[in-house]
Amino acid sequence: MTQAWLALGGNVGDSRSTLDRAVKALCNGKDIRLCARSSDYRTPPWGFKYQPPFINLCIAVETTLSPRDLLARAQAIELQLGRDRAHEKRWGPRTADIDIIAYENLVVHELGLTVPHPRLFERAFVLLPLAEIAPDLVIGGKTVREAAASVDSAGIERLAARGT
Repeated sequence: MTQAWLALGGNVGDSRSTLDRAVKALCNGKDIRLCARSSDYRTPPWGFKYQPPFINLCIAVETTLSPRDLLARAQAIELQLGRDRAHEKRWGPRTADIDIIAYENLVVHELGLTVPHPRLFERAFVLLPLAEIAPDLVIGGKTVREAAASVDSAGIERLAARGT
């Protein structure tokens, strides 16, 4: 199995519940196994500012899927959860967004798939939850801990765990 790290976010409806469903659907225990999950974080909107705050989290998984197949699974789950990529505003509101942040040490530059994620080091809303579960992970020559310490994290709030 190969290790991969994914970021999830959403800001439409009950995002925490939607992201819980996304993690369960993604990590079926067969070809994707959940290894770690960060806390949920409330984050100000990024890109398009006039929208509700997002809930973001990161997960570490082990998978037998290729990066392309992992992306296809993630996008199928986004669709199941109500995301309509064809009609949404770029960086606008969405029920669920699932991005591959890193896939082992692999570097991929293909149409529709870039790994590591090309805007990772600009996004505190990804780096903070990723640093919670993989602080010593090295991506692009720096640890996630170093990268998280170097971005503006103003307005990002780690949320308390919810009762089950």
